[in-house]
Amino acid sequence: MSEPPLHSPAAHPPRGWRWLALAWVLVLVAVAWHQWRFWHAPAIDTDVLALLPAEAGDPAIADATRRIAGNSARDVVVMLGADTPETALRARGVFDAFVQTSAAEQASALLVSDRSPDDWFAQARDFFAPYRDRLLTQAQREALAQTPADALAESALVALYGPMGAPRLTEWRRDPLGLWPQWWQAQAASSGLALDADGLLQVEGRHWAVLQFTLRESAFKLDGERRLQDLLDGAASAATTAAPGLRVLKAGVPLHAESAAVQASREVNTIGWGSLAAVLLLVWLAFRSLRPLLLVALSLLVGCAVALTVTVLVFGKIHLLTLIFGASLVGVAEDYGIHWFASRQGVAAERRWSLLRHLLPGLWLALLTSAMAYLALGLAPFPGLRQMALFSVVGLMAAFLTVILAFPWLDGGRMGTTAFSRWLGGTLARWPRLASRRAFGVLAVAVLLVAVPGLFKLQANDDLRGLQSSPPALIAQQREVGRLLGMPSPAQFFLVQGRDAEQVLQREERLVARLRQIEAEGSVGGHRALSDWLPSQRQQDEDAALTSRVEQEVLARLSATTGETLARGEFAASAMGIDAFLASSASRPVRHLWLGQVGQGVASVVMVNDLSRPDALAIFAAQAEGLDGVRWVDRTADISRLLTHYRYMMSWLLLAGVVVVFVVLALRYRGQAWRVITPTLLAGVLTVALLGWLGQPLQLFNVLALMLLLGMGIDYGIFLVEHRGDASAWLAVCVGAASTWLSFGLLGLSATPALRAFGLTLLFGIGLVWLLSPLFRPLPDDSSLHGHTSE
Repeated sequence: MSEPPLHSPAAHPPRGWRWLALAWVLVLVAVAWHQWRFWHAPAIDTDVLALLPAEAGDPAIADATRRIAGNSARDVVVMLGADTPETALRARGVFDAFVQTSAAEQASALLVSDRSPDDWFAQARDFFAPYRDRLLTQAQREALAQTPADALAESALVALYGPMGAPRLTEWRRDPLGLWPQWWQAQAASSGLALDADGLLQVEGRHWAVLQFTLRESAFKLDGERRLQDLLDGAASAATTAAPGLRVLKAGVPLHAESAAVQASREVNTIGWGSLAAVLLLVWLAFRSLRPLLLVALSLLVGCAVALTVTVLVFGKIHLLTLIFGASLVGVAEDYGIHWFASRQGVAAERRWSLLRHLLPGLWLALLTSAMAYLALGLAPFPGLRQMALFSVVGLMAAFLTVILAFPWLDGGRMGTTAFSRWLGGTLARWPRLASRRAFGVLAVAVLLVAVPGLFKLQANDDLRGLQSSPPALIAQQREVGRLLGMPSPAQFFLVQGRDAEQVLQREERLVARLRQIEAEGSVGGHRALSDWLPSQRQQDEDAALTSRVEQEVLARLSATTGETLARGEFAASAMGIDAFLASSASRPVRHLWLGQVGQGVASVVMVNDLSRPDALAIFAAQAEGLDGVRWVDRTADISRLLTHYRYMMSWLLLAGVVVVFVVLALRYRGQAWRVITPTLLAGVLTVALLGWLGQPLQLFNVLALMLLLGMGIDYGIFLVEHRGDASAWLAVCVGAASTWLSFGLLGLSATPALRAFGLTLLFGIGLVWLLSPLFRPLPDDSSLHGHTSE
């Protein structure tokens, strides 16, 4: 089927084309050099939180979130539960020995055992000892203020001469009332440190050995291999063999990070190589020639390589999810090469430069609309999505430039038609065309029957927890460990701000007083606050004055009773300061709660332990009301609200994009622009309706996929209208759409919810626009197109 521009062959390239091609070759040499350096030490990020919105609000909240996350980013906790203490201790020894032996065999330790609680306690006790008189619980304050001195003296005498009870931690005369052990017991109960003499935790009828490890490297620098889980599974198997009936629980950010890295690595191979195999198979079937196969593969390789290089140069690193999403780019970037070879069939080699001139307007327009859709991803404040947008746009441009600058030089041989291409191109003649009002009516009724009920069934859900991609078993273990150890939630906390540390600690104390009240009522669980370990200087001075007065009265009565002169010991002359406390190992359980300088002042966080009750969030939020400088922060709800906000925003941008694209199309196709855009619009509406029929929630990522559908689906309408629906254009559309459909269909298999939402939306959308586009193709001799195509 001969096209008008090809009647007058041009055996030479356009002016300056040689220099442009040479410049592109030099660019690719530079990219190859960068690729060689990059893959020697790949800067690939696997942090699954990169898809979340960048903090657009209070920097204190962003800082608090980062500190809390960073504090546990390398920590792994293993709990070994047994029926008897002896079994739990035996299992702990075997488990720890297995980890240490594995480290010795591999010449490097993947995990490093954390210091034992006994070591930390000895250091903390030494640090706090001079300040013992300044450390009281609220119950102790009330008891000292309300109990008569005689009763306290009798108690102290019983403690001195009575049976040995709990360890005193210091000599009797420095703590005659046994206040310090009581303070430590309160700290242990609120900090998950309530271990027995063997270092075991007894909960719910089991004795639990708690092992703490630290990942030697960052949790987000894992390489996609299942090393950490295999190590822990091997140790668990050895411990279970030594202690039958053992229950093993594992938790920690590194486990989730490794799971995400392993999953992402698997999906890169599945989606990337699957897409490439599908594209090359379709190209081989269509052209049955090695040259199209190699050149299309070259355009894809160049597109991905240039995209990776530019992304790394701009962002400093590339996210693994960007590589997964970029792997689906294979299904889009090949459209240009396929369109070239579909049009080259039956065209003599000496006329390929005329063919290039003929194809350029449609190719430029297809690139423009696709790039606009991908760039729209970058409007959302998601670091990961901005990387994906840049990667995709650069990859498309690189593939496009390779086709127009290199293919005419490299594709100089004969290009005949194949039986498959003739059959596939010929199917267009048998495809119905909407040429009457009745046909339009039938299509409208069919669309309404599918769309209206589906849209009514559709439910929006932007809950952040719906994006969780860790294995359910791992999530269940994480929750169980958190429940047994009373670990606080990293996503919900109180933010306390003030002009200096003293004001922050005083405000914390007022908040903690409220929290203790609802804890005593049984409404919620415990909390973790810096002020529980480091009271404000005002509180320390009040406690020091109270203990000094009461203990001197008690010692005076004891002196009279025993006939021995008893004097109080020496204590620190001044209050414990924030700098000294944070610099000591004693602050380790709560050091991460201190944010330090934020804005014009300083800030800290108070974390809560129990969110199991349905109304727990509301109860905690109410405690911040009326307290200066105190705010309740719910990051899960905040981000979910932000996702909802951007879903609405991107939906309006999608509508604006439709208007802009239609204007661009109208400039070229005038009254026939509706033929190009209508299939994509109908496909978008039907896709959303199908999500409703299937019970899939509408999320931000579905809307972003619809924006991509707008850019990619328009290409098929452009090719069919630009070239008046000829067989070669239909061949290019079918091969390109099939490969794109397979690429994004494979994304629908992703275990990452955001990518799965992308995949499902585009799986439906691309398939529908592929089926609908030929219905709107113009007649071959449609005079309204004359003067607006590439003639």
